[in-house]
Amino acid sequence: MPALPPQPPNTHTVAPGARAQRADKALALAFPEHSRSALQRAFDAGLVTRNNTTLTRDTPVHAGDTITFTMPPTKPSALRPVKIPLDILYEDKHLLALNKPPGMVVHPGSATGEDTLVHALLAHCKNTLSGIGGVERPGIVHRLDRETSGVIIVAKTDAAHRGLAEQFSARSLQKEYLALVTGAPALLSGSVTKPIGRHPTQRHKMMAFDKTTQSTQSDPSDPSDQSDQSDAPPPSPRARDARTDWQVIEKYATLAALLRCTIHTGRTHQIRVHLKSLGHTLLGDAVYGWKPDPRIPAKSQPRRVMLHAEHLVVTHPITHKTLDLRAPPPKDFSAMIRALKSAAKK
Repeated sequence: MPALPPQPPNTHTVAPGARAQRADKALALAFPEHSRSALQRAFDAGLVTRNNTTLTRDTPVHAGDTITFTMPPTKPSALRPVKIPLDILYEDKHLLALNKPPGMVVHPGSATGEDTLVHALLAHCKNTLSGIGGVERPGIVHRLDRETSGVIIVAKTDAAHRGLAEQFSARSLQKEYLALVTGAPALLSGSVTKPIGRHPTQRHKMMAFDKTTQSTQSDPSDPSDQSDQSDAPPPSPRARDARTDWQVIEKYATLAALLRCTIHTGRTHQIRVHLKSLGHTLLGDAVYGWKPDPRIPAKSQPRRVMLHAEHLVVTHPITHKTLDLRAPPPKDFSAMIRALKSAAKK
């Protein structure tokens, strides 16, 4: 496939009285919307000049020098765009947010087909992606598991990608999930601060370790709270700090409960692992020990992990406005709640 058309040339004149500095640093300061790696590609492609002379990254530039540069053409993605309906919550020329359906994989891999979110975004954003890392692709700054539904935000440009990634790294945003769990917590709210690491023997699973901190809301009198501790391995040196705040929204007798979870870190399977450590496995989460409950009719048993990313608050990386994004739960999640209410009355 041919490369996409190059962007128009840019010019920068070094301010009078400015001290001599490297050409790459001068452009990085003058054009913060371009990442350093993007500008490096322009230098490497010989697209940065002064008086028709090609500059290298370390060429010194001086007061009054006029530098002209063009960003290299964006390489088309090797993936085929596929038209898949998307539930768009917000979109502008910099980014978009959508309500991901359950069952959709975010990133393509060796075991996936052409039905991933990236395939769908390449079709939806045709000719509007400026090229993340020089390649036409959407900037995925966070992920949701295949079975998890809800809000996911995607960058269209390098600048938006950097700005969003910085917020996720600095934990300066707000992420809230809805979770349907087995059993009814004795308390109405709590916080789990157990580090999370890879399970020592089952590599496809994560685990909450009692390395330095405990859940501030566990109930030692409740045997279910100890379900993950009796055979707990020694603390893992690779376990990373994690924090999940939770609040009960609704209880369905002793059968199950609907929780709102706010995560302050983004560890793999964080909510699933933290709630299991409290003795409340997510409905449908067979990986972490869920089993069908005979009190729920077979036709109403969950077919996936009952976790939904309902709410995300971020600062727009370009306009700096607050984006308050909410995604209504999908039909299967709402149907599960109705089934639980019905079963709880029996």
